[in-house]
Amino acid sequence: MVSGQSSSGRESNPIQSGPMAFPVMVALLVVGALQKAPSPSDEPFQIVDNSFLVEEAFNQEPHIVQNIFGLTRQGHDWVMTFTQEWPAPAIRHQLSYTLGINSAGQSTEFGDILLNYRMQVLEEGPGHPAFAPRVSAIVPSGDRSVGAGRTGLQVNLPFSKQDHDFYFHWNGGFTWVTRADRPDLLSPTFAGSAIYRLRPMVNLMLESVLLVQAQDAGSGRVDHQAAFTLSPGVRGGWNVAKDAQIIIGLAVPVVRQGGETDTAVFGYFSYELPFGKRP
Repeated sequence: MVSGQSSSGRESNPIQSGPMAFPVMVALLVVGALQKAPSPSDEPFQIVDNSFLVEEAFNQEPHIVQNIFGLTRQGHDWVMTFTQEWPAPAIRHQLSYTLGINSAGQSTEFGDILLNYRMQVLEEGPGHPAFAPRVSAIVPSGDRSVGAGRTGLQVNLPFSKQDHDFYFHWNGGFTWVTRADRPDLLSPTFAGSAIYRLRPMVNLMLESVLLVQAQDAGSGRVDHQAAFTLSPGVRGGWNVAKDAQIIIGLAVPVVRQGGETDTAVFGYFSYELPFGKRP
């Protein structure tokens, strides 16, 4: 997942009420789920591939499409993303795309587009994690104030492993932005998370991301600035049909960068549903 930051000072924007609804929804979900019996510790998780900042190493099942909405709010700044994931045609290969909208000042602009391919190289099993590397083409939006504004490539190597009521995820990768007139920008990323199954359909989450952001320093030089994010959160949902699932979530990312600390609110909504004829 890719996220960004921007600013908006418009009090009339209807999106500003969105984050306030998520805490209420999540609270009701947790209260309802606590009344249900816990799952056996070795039973597979009912919620997977629904992390917020750290990518999980699982592709979509055949004939199941996933729609993912993310909303990050910090003060008057907000960023909304939409990702749609498709099996191609089975679990081995997955195609997806990511769109973004950033609100900054008095304007709202589209961010860069990501075209993603992910291969399920290794499914999780006894003694080894799941592994599903991803490569994404960055298509510039045309507005460099809200995106890289250049063609680029993003690579991520996610691993996932369940240990009883915990799921652990590890990521390592980079974003490479090409620039014909200046040096290319290469930004490494490292991430990890621990997810605890509180109830079958409620998970507590702790995600962390270290981004070493490449920045133009002028005179043909490139500087790197580290940003560390620690994000506690909760996710939960419902299996509304045999092959359909709704997941909502809430997190509070805390970002430490350049000696300053900023806090945001992140809301998540995912809906998986079947398409075509299943065998």
